[in-house]
Amino acid sequence: MRILVQKFGGSSLTTVESRDRVIKHIQREQGEGYSVVVVVSAMGRLGDPYATDTLLQLVQSEQEPLSARELDLLLCCGETISAMTLCAALKSAGIKAVAFTGAGAGITTDNEYGKAKIKKINPERVLAALEDGNVVVITGFQGMTEQGETVTLGRGGSDTSAAALGAALAAETVDIYTDVSGVLTADPRIVEGAKSLSVVSYAEISNMAREGAKVIHPRAVEIAKQARVALRIRSTFNDEPGTLVQDESFSGNEEQLMDRHVTGIAHFKGLTQLIVTDPNEQGEMPLKVFQTMAEQAISVDFIHVTPSKASFTIFDSDAERAMKYLHQIGFEPQLRKGCAKISVIGGGMNGQPGIMASIVAALSSESIPIMQSADSNTTIWLLVSEERMEDAVRALHYKFELYK
Repeated sequence: MRILVQKFGGSSLTTVESRDRVIKHIQREQGEGYSVVVVVSAMGRLGDPYATDTLLQLVQSEQEPLSARELDLLLCCGETISAMTLCAALKSAGIKAVAFTGAGAGITTDNEYGKAKIKKINPERVLAALEDGNVVVITGFQGMTEQGETVTLGRGGSDTSAAALGAALAAETVDIYTDVSGVLTADPRIVEGAKSLSVVSYAEISNMAREGAKVIHPRAVEIAKQARVALRIRSTFNDEPGTLVQDESFSGNEEQLMDRHVTGIAHFKGLTQLIVTDPNEQGEMPLKVFQTMAEQAISVDFIHVTPSKASFTIFDSDAERAMKYLHQIGFEPQLRKGCAKISVIGGGMNGQPGIMASIVAALSSESIPIMQSADSNTTIWLLVSEERMEDAVRALHYKFELYK
């Protein structure tokens, strides 16, 4: 069989009209000779009756909170409703279909409620249903432990389910359907000239996803990369081909991938910069600082360490707690709230002279100070003030001519 996995998010399933669009996408791929597996998220967003955040609101006001186990049982309901609704719509359209939960589809996980990791998938039931001519609809975001407990995979879990099923089924492609026509060079709400990219590498899309572009979850990208399964990011609401995600080594799109130095600009706000100094340079300061952050479960990022100074960022929501514990171990850190991280991403920037010079020129022309920077083979990160974040994204997008 030629197998194709399609994943549809909540906005794709909320109305009869959007579900009709989903069915047309399924029919198109069947017409191309594919056996189709569909992975679904819960319908809608906060406020919609069956959205995950709405289900959470149902119990958050109660005096006795649910255990993590019970909470996962509740959160699985949204995807189950989506799967049954789509399965019914397919049958009404004359399409043979069958629905499975994550457990029914053979997804076995570890025991971490709310953030479970997939350990293995036994796809026998799914393959048998496909052989019988069914479109197989599977609830995303969920699986079952070896002890028979229902668990969820955490935020973005439906993307992860789709990628893992694609790997287990040896699918030709996993299509992630969203409300945008592929991966864009920047957030279109900030950059009017942002354009859709026809192809990106796994490394580029993974960095974009981690740094604020919410088109796909990074865990899904990693699974697809390891299994060498191609991904496509497409829109539910049109028939455009979207963005193909593959590695240069087997994509056949080497020129498109490598011809550009910078692929896109991502951003993430709501950060606080902390600078801790040790004028005596005893060498113990970094260990004390980061050990304390770890003990208090405070996530750190954008780390720069010298013998006398440690600079890093945390979420704004953790700032007061971080300051409290750093004071307790004898440090007086500098704190700067309201920061944003800008990521300049591109698989072709490695070893290319002049990229940082162009970045500095772009931001200097707008009088935007760079408070901190870091880099990797495919990304240069910049810390700027949140109030200048949008100006910085636009300036960099223009500087690297990503609108063309």
